[in-house]
Amino acid sequence: MRQIIHHFTDNDAYTFSCQYYILQTYPRSEVEYTFFDRHKTVYPAGFAELLNEQLGYMPSVIITEEEIDFLKKRMYYLPEWYFTFLRGYRFNPHEVTVWQDEEGHLNVKVCGKWYSTIMWEMPILSIVSELMHTLQGDISGYDPKREYERCVEKTRKILSSGLLLGDMGTRRRMSFDHHNMVVRAMNEVNKEGGYTDETGFHPWTGRFTGTSNVYLAMKNDIVPIGTMSHQIIEFEENVSGVFECNFNVMRKFSDVYDGDNGIYLYDCFGDKVFFSNLSKRMAMMFTGLRIDSGVEEEQLEKIIAKYKSLGIDPTTKQVVFSNGLNIDRAIEIHQYVNGRMKDSYGMGTFLTCDVENVKPMNIVVKLTKMRITEKREWHDCVKLSCDKGKTLGNPEKCAYLLRMIG
Repeated sequence: MRQIIHHFTDNDAYTFSCQYYILQTYPRSEVEYTFFDRHKTVYPAGFAELLNEQLGYMPSVIITEEEIDFLKKRMYYLPEWYFTFLRGYRFNPHEVTVWQDEEGHLNVKVCGKWYSTIMWEMPILSIVSELMHTLQGDISGYDPKREYERCVEKTRKILSSGLLLGDMGTRRRMSFDHHNMVVRAMNEVNKEGGYTDETGFHPWTGRFTGTSNVYLAMKNDIVPIGTMSHQIIEFEENVSGVFECNFNVMRKFSDVYDGDNGIYLYDCFGDKVFFSNLSKRMAMMFTGLRIDSGVEEEQLEKIIAKYKSLGIDPTTKQVVFSNGLNIDRAIEIHQYVNGRMKDSYGMGTFLTCDVENVKPMNIVVKLTKMRITEKREWHDCVKLSCDKGKTLGNPEKCAYLLRMIG
């Protein structure tokens, strides 16, 4: 089958920002990632072999000088030496083990140095998704003109509703080509500046803020969005404990980036743990918070109350909503926020796999084991979140931490 991933930066911005963080904080650490399919999909016979074939192409996917120049321009907080590292990076398929069980469920494990294996998350997910949509005939039955028109309609609704919204749909896209079309269409509509009707020209009150996909950001000359992922907090829990891991990640992350990359993803072990030790210094240091689980309205009220308790004006802070949103839900949240914070939105599957007669996948790759160096013992990594459906990892450890947290 044709090669699916062709571009080194066909990956999310947080992969690069987290990789640099790892090189600076835990350069000798080793980890294991595990693939989870929340739909428990039964994959066609031979799917593991097709996936392995795609993984075998990855060592030829190397960074170009065009991509480096774009990273220097748009991800300016990354230092010169890091780009030398990226020039020498090669994907290593030996880090990935793939198999199917007797029922056809897909199993994927990634194991090795953390700074190296972190690069696999997005390629694995986007390859699995595109392979399945190819095998199911979704791509051969795809109507590009119709889907472009649908995307334009959705974007106009987004921008006329006052939403500041970016694409975060790399991992579960139908295909690279569809993802490319979505970003291009949204950027084109954004550039229109507004719409005209019988009463005249009406400027957009919203804005397309960018895409998490660095390559597509480069090709459309827009901002690559995203700062961090749950994995660095999952890892830190084994270093400093569940009650202090968020504070220590905030401290280390702000030290590494000197105040840049200021949106913090706080829900890895639920909101109670995070808010209990959010200091004023860190609340001031970070631009805002990302809500990726729980009931958005409830989480917003907790965030506002916490900022106020620290003597911080919530209207000066940003909140990013990213929990499986569609447009109507995002508009509903925006109206609820009502200017009390600077709200923006990250949308994934609803943009990049919202295709007529196509069912999106629900797949993730998560950190499941870690050790600080090759000489240390292994520990389980888990994610609890504010949604039971997003809890992943060793069930015994999850239960233990939940008892501790209360």
